[in-house]
Amino acid sequence: MNRRDYLKVSIGLLLLAATLSFALYSTNAQTTSAATPIYGYKVVRTYPHDPTAFTEGLFYLDGALYESTGLNNRSSIRKVNLESGKVIQQKAVSSEYFGEGIVNWGPDLLQLTWKSQIGFVYDRATFSVKRRFSYTGEGWALTKDSARIIMSDGTATLRFLDPQTQKQTGKLNVTDRGRPVTNLNELEYINGEIWANIWQTDRIARISPFNGNVAAWIDMKGLLTATEKASADVLNGIAYDPATNRTFVTGKFWPKLFEIKLVAPK
Repeated sequence: MNRRDYLKVSIGLLLLAATLSFALYSTNAQTTSAATPIYGYKVVRTYPHDPTAFTEGLFYLDGALYESTGLNNRSSIRKVNLESGKVIQQKAVSSEYFGEGIVNWGPDLLQLTWKSQIGFVYDRATFSVKRRFSYTGEGWALTKDSARIIMSDGTATLRFLDPQTQKQTGKLNVTDRGRPVTNLNELEYINGEIWANIWQTDRIARISPFNGNVAAWIDMKGLLTATEKASADVLNGIAYDPATNRTFVTGKFWPKLFEIKLVAPK
């Protein structure tokens, strides 16, 4: 073999090795990307839910559900009986505001509005407005851990707020295997994870509050019948009762609220 032929063979082998390495890398990357576990669910119990409620925020406290509903001229905050779905207490939000997420902190309720960049602090017992607070961008949802309020704004970034001043103290970029997860909507803090409805989907993301990685997905397809879905909007609403380890989900204009248990991936 002369020098020219030797160089051709060497270059060919190098190109083959590079091609095989790239293919192996691509296969591994795809495997890693697809590795986020997807949980199913089983329904433990079904409760009635107001089908006229455009649910934007939901949480469970002291035996009752607290709910924030949206749409201009129809927004409200509510205290709801879990068993019957009946509204125990309600306050209408001024017609200029589109109500969004809600959370409790001590004796207060905090509520966001969609595009007004205004939030409200209510007395939880009376629903009277104590004061307002402001933020930039859109307001979508609220939850909390032991020290912070956690806020979504429809992007792939969660914000941390000071519970007393509502000023932003930090942020968390949410990703699934390195890819941003946008449309983070209604939130709930459950057993050390941030659960988030993904707007316009039947999925809930289980997010690490430390690094923003999606640890797992929950596929919530099939909760409503075809007839019920015809007059309902999207899945949106997660509540958790830590005393009994019960998790509840519902949606906008949904006629039912469901207590669920997770089913591990096969």
